[in-house]
Order: sequence, then structure tokens, then C-alpha cells
Amino acid sequence: MQNIPPDNDESELEVPSRFVDRRKKQRSNDVFFRFVVSLNILSWLLLVAALYFLHYARPEFISGVQTYWGIEGREYWSEEHLSYLLSFLQFCLLTTLATIVLRTRRTRRKTDHFGYNLFALLVISVISLVTIYSVV
Repeated sequence: MQNIPPDNDESELEVPSRFVDRRKKQRSNDVFFRFVVSLNILSWLLLVAALYFLHYARPEFISGVQTYWGIEGREYWSEEHLSYLLSFLQFCLLTTLATIVLRTRRTRRKTDHFGYNLFALLVISVISLVTIYSVV
């Protein structure tokens, strides 16, 4: 007995063209992936903003020339800028942790990269917060 294919085309199942196989979809077209990348960029921007406030919050360096000429310098932390600095660092830490959790949910393939920059950002923000809370 030979297997003779039927004459009609109804036996073959075709997937409609409007459905795209999710495994063949590029990661850059995925909404979730774009959201995670946006959170990652936001975290780095928050760290840059925190560095901006660190510049204005810390005590000023008083050089020998300033002392000689009698120019006053601030020898204490600016409370207003320090509160912004702490807020930005804390928000940076929260968005970094959220991004790490979201990436662990999605990166399952061998070819997926986890993003070591998140761990660097996590370490930087934690060390910064610990240092500021111990100094101030």
C-alpha cells in the first residue's frame, strides 16, 4: 500500500500570515524588551543626575590660594542638594533592581545576554549610598 496524498488541499494546515511565530521575532521588535532597555537607560541617566547633585552637595575644596586671599568656602554638605542626591541614588537603585528582575524573567536562551552593566550600576549605587550615609 502506498501513501497517496489526497487530492484536496484541506489536509495541509497553514498558519495565517497575520500570526508571527514569537520565537522568530526579533528582540528589538518586542515591547517588553524595549521597556527593559528603557528602564536600563533611565537607571544610567539617574546615576548621571546623581553625579550632578554630588558635585554641588559635597563640601568645597579650599585651596591654599583661597586661604591666602581670604576667600570663604563651604566646609559642610549642602542639605538641599544632598536630599536630591540621595533621592536620585535610591531611585536609581530601585530601577536597577527592577530591570535585573525583569531581565531574569526573559533571558532564557544561550544567546541572550544578561547585561553586566546592570550589576556595575547596582554596585555603584549601593556603594554610593552606603558611603554617603556613613559620611553624613
